[in-house]
Amino acid sequence: MSCRERSRQAKSPDSTQCSDSRKEKRETIGRKKKEDPLKPNHAKEKPPVKETTKEKGKHLTREHSREQQTPPEKTKTQIHSSRSTSVKKPPLHRDLESQATTMRSETAKASLKTTKPKAGGKEETLTRCTKAAGKMEGAQLEEKKIDRPSGGKKETAAEKSCDTEHADKIKPKMLKTRSVSEDSVLQSTLEKLKIRAKDKSDTSKVVNDFIENLIRHLKKETICFQDVDKPLRTGSYYENLKILDPDEFDVMLPMPVERVQVEPFRENGAFYSVALKRGNSHLMKFQQNDVLSASEMLQEFRNEVKKFAKGFPAWTIEKKKGGCPAVTLTHKVGSVTISLDVVLCLKVTSSWPSFTSDGLKIDQWLGTKVKREYKWKPYYLVPKYEGRGNVENDDAWRISFSHIEKDIIKKHGSEKTCCERGGASCCRKHCLKLLKHLLHLLKENDPSFAKFCSYHAKTTLLHACCSRTRDSDWGASDLSRCFGLLLQDFESHLRRGELYNFFIPSQNLLSGLGKTRCKHLSSLFGEV
Repeated sequence: MSCRERSRQAKSPDSTQCSDSRKEKRETIGRKKKEDPLKPNHAKEKPPVKETTKEKGKHLTREHSREQQTPPEKTKTQIHSSRSTSVKKPPLHRDLESQATTMRSETAKASLKTTKPKAGGKEETLTRCTKAAGKMEGAQLEEKKIDRPSGGKKETAAEKSCDTEHADKIKPKMLKTRSVSEDSVLQSTLEKLKIRAKDKSDTSKVVNDFIENLIRHLKKETICFQDVDKPLRTGSYYENLKILDPDEFDVMLPMPVERVQVEPFRENGAFYSVALKRGNSHLMKFQQNDVLSASEMLQEFRNEVKKFAKGFPAWTIEKKKGGCPAVTLTHKVGSVTISLDVVLCLKVTSSWPSFTSDGLKIDQWLGTKVKREYKWKPYYLVPKYEGRGNVENDDAWRISFSHIEKDIIKKHGSEKTCCERGGASCCRKHCLKLLKHLLHLLKENDPSFAKFCSYHAKTTLLHACCSRTRDSDWGASDLSRCFGLLLQDFESHLRRGELYNFFIPSQNLLSGLGKTRCKHLSSLFGEV
C-alpha cells in the first residue's frame, strides 16, 4: 500500500467519529464528577425502564433502608469537607477563625502595653527620664506605639507558637526607639542650657580684672592681708558646670598659715577651731584666748573690700547675709547681672584631719595613686556660721576641699583619655547639668526648697561615679539611661534624708534641712 493511501485511510470519517465519541464520554464523566463530588464512579447509566408493581415495592424497601443507613446530606457535606482539601470552608468557619486570629493578635499587643517594668529596671529608668525631659521642655514626651496587624488572614501553627518570642523581640526595639527620642530631647535641653561664648568672655573679663586689682590692693594697702596667695577660682563656672547664664562666680583668697593647731569644733568633722602657734603671722591680731576669731577676721576683710570697691562704681556690695562667709558684689554686664562671691580663707599645709580618713573613695574610679596625690595637697578653712538660731559662733571654721572637687570634675574619667581627643566621651557632666536644671525648676515652683542647692546635686554625682566607676557606665550615647539612674540616686538620698559629705562621711549634708521637706522634694522627683 502506498503512503498516499495510508494517509487517506487515516483521515477516514469513521476513525475520526470514533475518536470524537470517546472524547465526549471523558468530558461527560468529568462534568459529573465536578457537579457531584460525593457520587462514586458508576458505570454508564441505562435509560429508565418502566417498573412493575412488584419491582416498585422492592425498590421502595431498598430506598427506605438506604435512608436509615445513610446520614443526612448536611452531615455528609461536613464529613467530606473535612477530608477533602479541594472543598472551601463554609463562611461561618472563616469568620470564627478570623475572630480567633484577631483575639490572639490583640492579646499580644495588650501584653506589651500592660507589662509592668521592674523596679529600678531599664524600662522604668527610661520612663522616668522621659518625664524629666518633658518637664524640662515644658511638654511631655510621647511614647511611640508599635502595633501588630490583626487582619483576618489565617495564622499558621508556627506563627501561633512565635507570639511570645515576637513580643520579646519588640520590647528592646521599643526601648531603643524611646531611648533615642529621650536622648534627642535631653540633648536639646543641654543646648539651651549652654552659655553663649560672648557672654562668657565678657563676664569673665570683668571678674578677673576686679579680682586682680583687689589682690594688688590687699598686698600694698593692708598689713594683715598682705600675704594673700593666688586666687582659688572654684564653683560651677570654673568647673564648666554652669548653666543658662554666666551670672555667678566664686573666688577664694587664701591666707597661708604654716604653724597652726586645728581642733574639731563639732562631732561631724566639718567644723574646726583654729589656733595660731607662736610666729610672726600678720593674723595674730585676730587671735583671742589662743583661738583665731573667724568673725573678727571676716569683718576686717569686708571693710577692706568696701574701701577698694569705691574705685569701681560699677560694682555694688550687697548687704551681709547671716551665716554667709562671702562678700557679695554685683555688676551688670550687658543684659546679664553677675554676682561675685569673694571668700577669705586659710590655707593649711598640714595633714588632713582624721575625719577624712574614710572619705574620698575614688580608689576604684580614679585610682589609689590619684587619691594619694590629693591627700598631699593642702586643705582650706572658711569662716562659717555654726550655731543655733541667729547666734553665730566667732570661732567656727568650715573645712573646704573645693580645689579637689574642681580637679576631680576636670579629670573625671577612669581612663586618662576620657572626653579628650582620640578618647571616648562620657556624659557625667551632662547628667549633672540636667539634674541641677531640674532642681532649679522645682525650687522656682516652691520657694520652701531654697536651701537645697547645686552642691547637693554635685555630691550625688561624685558618689554615683564611685559606684559606677567605668567610663562605659557613662557613655555619651547612653545619656537617657545615665540621667535616669542619677535621678534615682538623688531621690533615694532625699527619701532617706541622708547625703554624706564626699570627703567627710560623718557629715550629713541634709541633716539641717528637715526630713519632711526632704521627703516632699523626694516625692516630686519620684513623680518625674
